[in-house]
Amino acid sequence: MFTVYGGEKMEKTDETWFQRIENMHPYQTLMYLGMFGSGLIFLFMTIAFLASGTDNMEAVGFRMPKSFILSTFVILVSGYTVSKMISFYKKESIRELKKALMLTFWLGVAFSILQLIGWQELTAMGVDFRGLPSGSFLYVLSGIHLFHLCGAMIFAVIMTLQYSKKEKDEIQEIVMLTNPFERMRIQLFTKYWYFMDLIWLVLFMIFVLTF
Repeated sequence: MFTVYGGEKMEKTDETWFQRIENMHPYQTLMYLGMFGSGLIFLFMTIAFLASGTDNMEAVGFRMPKSFILSTFVILVSGYTVSKMISFYKKESIRELKKALMLTFWLGVAFSILQLIGWQELTAMGVDFRGLPSGSFLYVLSGIHLFHLCGAMIFAVIMTLQYSKKEKDEIQEIVMLTNPFERMRIQLFTKYWYFMDLIWLVLFMIFVLTF
């Protein structure tokens, strides 16, 4: 493919998939590789869960924990709040950006608490971690997801503290709002949070359809 510049033809080459990876920031590469690896873990664990047999769960009177249902709505709302972050960054509103980040964090806390309550509901039903294999996988799958989400929540706290510090200095605030690296960090955080949303929604739908 050729493009004309000043009467001269110059060859325009499209970047290959490998070249695009090479041109990525190391943080982007690490996060995408991490998401890929996590996706494989959830895939294999879900296959093992389905293969473990879920018929015996009905015998112990299994019902989807209400806390799991509520936590699903909470994480959907968090997906909306995290989506506002890049918008506030573009508007150069660090205060609103910080609010959206903290709201996302607290929704993550609410989701985590509801998950723990959901485990208590499972135990009350007679679905113990050391009981039926399918019951054990409910704890393992939701627990691994919660562990991954906690990592994002810790990063949210770190970002909030950094924003609070830079908000007090106008020069640092301007530098941050015009720094492409900061925009990339927000985008990576947003994508990872979306990934966690998607993983839970898929797991929840599998739990609902299986039982």
